[in-house]
Amino acid sequence: MRLEAGAAHAARCAVATAALRSDHGLPIGLIKTTSNLFRDRREAPKERLDLRAFCHVLAIEPSAGWVDVEGGTTYEDLVAATLPLGCMPAVVPQLKTITVGGAVAGVGIEATSFREGLVHHTVLELEVLLPSGEIALCTPTNERRDLFEGFANSYGTLGYALRVRLRTRPVRPFVRVRRERAAGAGEFFDRLASACADPGTDFVDGVVFGATSMVMTRAAFVDTAPWTSDYRDRSIYYRSVAERDEDFLRTDDYLWRWDTDWFWCSRNFGAEVPWLRRLYGRARLNSRTWTRLMRWNARWGVTRRWARWRGVHVESVIQDVDIPIERAAEFLAFLHREIAIVPVWICPLRAPAAAKAPLYPLAAGTLYVNFGFWDVLERRAAEPPGHRNRLIEAEVARLGGIKSLYSDSYFPRAEFDATYGGRTYATLKARYDPRDRLPGLYDKCVLGR
Repeated sequence: MRLEAGAAHAARCAVATAALRSDHGLPIGLIKTTSNLFRDRREAPKERLDLRAFCHVLAIEPSAGWVDVEGGTTYEDLVAATLPLGCMPAVVPQLKTITVGGAVAGVGIEATSFREGLVHHTVLELEVLLPSGEIALCTPTNERRDLFEGFANSYGTLGYALRVRLRTRPVRPFVRVRRERAAGAGEFFDRLASACADPGTDFVDGVVFGATSMVMTRAAFVDTAPWTSDYRDRSIYYRSVAERDEDFLRTDDYLWRWDTDWFWCSRNFGAEVPWLRRLYGRARLNSRTWTRLMRWNARWGVTRRWARWRGVHVESVIQDVDIPIERAAEFLAFLHREIAIVPVWICPLRAPAAAKAPLYPLAAGTLYVNFGFWDVLERRAAEPPGHRNRLIEAEVARLGGIKSLYSDSYFPRAEFDATYGGRTYATLKARYDPRDRLPGLYDKCVLGR
């Protein structure tokens, strides 16, 4: 199905190309209205590039199993276009405001990832706007295959995705959700592996509520439902995980089950208090609201000032890490011992056997467990900046895992390069951005430039 004429996309490409060919000697940065990055930035003056017009779904071919979409399109809009045609992107990240280009250049995951891999594993081809103004068509087999493989985890330091062709998968109207409880890590991860091996399961994730309270969720598409739950208003999805053994949701409600309360982080803004939740109202219960409030707090330092007044030291810990399932119980024990954040989101993933992503290397065919944990830690005694985050990075490396770079990182340069394909990245940078018009990956993701 053609939703937007190719000529209109070509016209937008011509505008973007012309903008980059006017070099004023400043580094390039994007104009953004939303962002799902959680890093402190100390940006120098930049030449701002506006790609916000690249927000269209171009074509959907359900029978062929793909969708063409521009990089600035949010997953909310992409899902709204695909579901009426009986399909969805093979991996739909958890939050509505995540853009397709952001998920491909970063690392996008969700409950289909045990079968489909990460978002970048579902890409069939890419149009990338290079810093020179050239537009490179990248496929797994053409002369730009190095950029096709190396674009994942490049975070806008090699170029920007203008068009992405993604794999899709068929959907049905409803999703049946079943939950299995475990009192220990060994039992929990065994159940997780078993669910991933079940051909009748379409989605797998879970929540760790404590050292002896864990819930694994497996879900599958169904044609009919005896009832459906609604977690877009007064009911809270993560609480249902702890309380209900079975549930039914409409497919779109299932895909956005975590968006309403930003998993459980909306509680930091009082959204679990019934009268305040009613005051927010259905239209404001979503990740857009919580992101705006978080950035307002970061700008004005309300949390930091409150902590200083109470005489405590704070450290923001916002991390997603991927650990081989054989070492997952060890990492969970470390989390309970050293970090003490709960709940923790659990999501299994497996990179396809033929996948190549040298800047985010995963062992092909290995089942990993993603741990997502997000909170502000308080300590009476002062610790070095980033102390707990650095402990996490060291433990992830010890266990043969890897962490996402969407939030604060503290790696020494040599360790960062060894973890994230530094040699390959240097070769890509020299070929596609020889004048360093875009920041380097280490500069952007660790130094915050």
